[in-house]
Amino acid sequence: MISIGRWSAFAGVIVLSLVAIAGLSLAFYMAWLFHDMPNASELVDYHPPTATRVYAWDGTLIGEYSTERRIYVPYDQMPPQLAEAFLAAEDHNFFTHGGVDVGGVGRAMFKDVFNVLQGRRPEGGSTITQQVAKTVLLTNEQTLSRKLKEAILATRLEQALTKKQILELYLNEIWLGHDSYGVGAAAYNYFGKSISDLSLAQCAFLASLPKGPDNYNPAHHMQAALARRNSIIEAMVQLGWAQPAEAEEALREPIVVQPPQRASYHDADYFVEEVRRQALAQFGENVNQGGYYIRTTLDPRLQTAARIALMDGLETYDHRHGWRGAWGKVAIEPGWEKAAMAHAPAIPSQRKWNVAVVEEVDGGAVKVKLAQDDSEGQIVAADVSWARAGKGLAVGDLVLVEPADTGGVHLRQIPIVNGAMVAMDPNTGRVLAMVGGYSFSLSNFNRATQAWRQPGSSFKPFVYATALENGFTPASIVSAGPISFPGANGTTWTPENYEKNFPGPLIFRRGLELSLNTMTVRIAAQVGMPKIVANAVKFGVVPKMDPVLAMALGSGETTPFRITSAYSAFLNGGRKINPHLVELVEDRNGKTIMRADSRECRDCNHDFTGDDGPDFGPAGQQVVDPITAYQIATMLQGVVQHGTAIQARELNWPVGGKTGTTNEFRSAWFIGFTPQIVVGTFVGFDDNRSLGHGETGAVAAVPIFIEFMKEALKGMQKLDFVAPPGTVFAQVGPNREAFQPGTQPSARVAAPTLGGGHVEPVTPFNPAGAPPPPPRLSPEPVMAPPPTRPKPAKPSELNGLF
Repeated sequence: MISIGRWSAFAGVIVLSLVAIAGLSLAFYMAWLFHDMPNASELVDYHPPTATRVYAWDGTLIGEYSTERRIYVPYDQMPPQLAEAFLAAEDHNFFTHGGVDVGGVGRAMFKDVFNVLQGRRPEGGSTITQQVAKTVLLTNEQTLSRKLKEAILATRLEQALTKKQILELYLNEIWLGHDSYGVGAAAYNYFGKSISDLSLAQCAFLASLPKGPDNYNPAHHMQAALARRNSIIEAMVQLGWAQPAEAEEALREPIVVQPPQRASYHDADYFVEEVRRQALAQFGENVNQGGYYIRTTLDPRLQTAARIALMDGLETYDHRHGWRGAWGKVAIEPGWEKAAMAHAPAIPSQRKWNVAVVEEVDGGAVKVKLAQDDSEGQIVAADVSWARAGKGLAVGDLVLVEPADTGGVHLRQIPIVNGAMVAMDPNTGRVLAMVGGYSFSLSNFNRATQAWRQPGSSFKPFVYATALENGFTPASIVSAGPISFPGANGTTWTPENYEKNFPGPLIFRRGLELSLNTMTVRIAAQVGMPKIVANAVKFGVVPKMDPVLAMALGSGETTPFRITSAYSAFLNGGRKINPHLVELVEDRNGKTIMRADSRECRDCNHDFTGDDGPDFGPAGQQVVDPITAYQIATMLQGVVQHGTAIQARELNWPVGGKTGTTNEFRSAWFIGFTPQIVVGTFVGFDDNRSLGHGETGAVAAVPIFIEFMKEALKGMQKLDFVAPPGTVFAQVGPNREAFQPGTQPSARVAAPTLGGGHVEPVTPFNPAGAPPPPPRLSPEPVMAPPPTRPKPAKPSELNGLF
């Protein structure tokens, strides 16, 4: 038999072995735990994700980018009552414990016994410090190891940060529901207020939310929200953080949640999205959480005007092409409203249209019933006639309607055509307005920056500018008669003018004013397409282009944004400016990290001497002679005064511009300008189908420009185009033309001709009475037109570029 002593010794060895194993296991566990532990000192420089906010040039908030909607508020800017409400709700011993409240943990464990028995989630008994550790450094998993890490990190946090720093992190990091991270965003989203304007009752309500925002959402659980809020107010009184009188008043205050209004301005969706795309390209994903301040170039008044003008213009085009019919059909019986609303087309966010059903058709009268409120109305007579000319109306048809000012309702349909508009300051490149389509809510494809389309004749000014720098002058005479060129495989290319006419020899500017293809092709052939291509790239119209004659008529591809920017050079003295949407970007600390104006100021750091201030040079690269730029600008005024854009004369303002229409009427353009603003307008289908016969730039695009400019010109100083120094003027036919010194014609010398014809006698413009300088005759060879109009072997698809 084994003695009792030996058994005791054996048992002791076993116990000691188990203790050793347990100790070793604990050591391994703690080593693993600490190895996997985040570093609490990282929070010393921790910045929670905050929204980047985007502003117009006048300070209007126009957009936000964020992964977590948060407004970071420093602790010293928080009202004490707000912090005290959270302390009363979550951790009233916060300023006295060392990170872990042992008493609180004991109370939580006692409660958890009953919680487990009743099937409820256990309470953690976590202090605010522990919640910061969990939220910022750990995960939400309910495990023992996470709780141990939380407690250890909490003690470390208390050593690394002050109590106020920990509380600041907590109040800015905590999720409070309603799309709100932190008290700053919650105050704004729930009550539309800054935290400094919150009442005691509102502070207590926000403090009730960390326990479960969905459980205390007033929209669904008003009684629970009131009970929780009131218990916090009473706790604040017991702790001496609220007076009984003000607490009584707070207890009687109802919880009224105001819908969040992120920004009062909603017309810049395309602009804001383009800013976001550019910011992501420059700053990466940090733009959605870095808390940047972005000041843009947007003018809200002009942006709204552009949005309205484009939408109205596209709807006018759509109306011109007829009623396409109802978008659905129902039997008018109980429940039809629900069925109609379930399948209704998306309505543009800027239009207050209603879903309706045709209830009765009686001769010329059509009565509809609205799905939203079951009210009735009668479609105005003009719209009934419009519908009958199209696919008509019948009982049960589902349609869109809008209240008419004169009573009744208008019949509406969403345009399937689209377009874009861009407005810039030609001197600085600031993009004042940009609309990338009919409605951002229907399509976020930005046709201003992303749609590459043929510009048609809106490209011609760059051909004529190249010609003026290569031997042509405003007094040059060019034939607009028929012309042909041999093509591949024995074909012949014969460009035609829009009116199918051939007016013969004309003064240089008339090729632009009347948008004559034959005249433009002759000029391009004389100058040489390589020079025109080089200029088009230099101006920024295109990144590259094939040096073929068809390109002179605008058969290359560009975007409304690029060509509008390129036109700026004609207005600012021949400089290629940097078109930009963002003026300034600052980080969360107010440090400037991007500025659009990159010009250097050599004298800005010098002491003030009483002389003039620092003189900044003009922005941009010189791409064309200033006099040449002025010549083109004045010729494009002629397009408005007696050319293809003559409708714009109704503005009664110094305005120039150029229309453009591509083959088969696929795209319609007008790039118009005053000395202070340049505006590009484009109309076309996304699938590049034809707009319909006769839908030229003058018909589809110019009216949109006119509507926009009527608003844009309000408050704008009426300025004329100013000639640069050195410009010489002479009378050429009915026009007072600008010339480079030495190139102006005189009464004794006829201007050179190209393609036959003659020049009317010219009178030099010489106000000082001095004799004019001798003319510089350009060596322009004669390109005689063919004696008969040749027939092309097959129709050219480029004939329609007007």
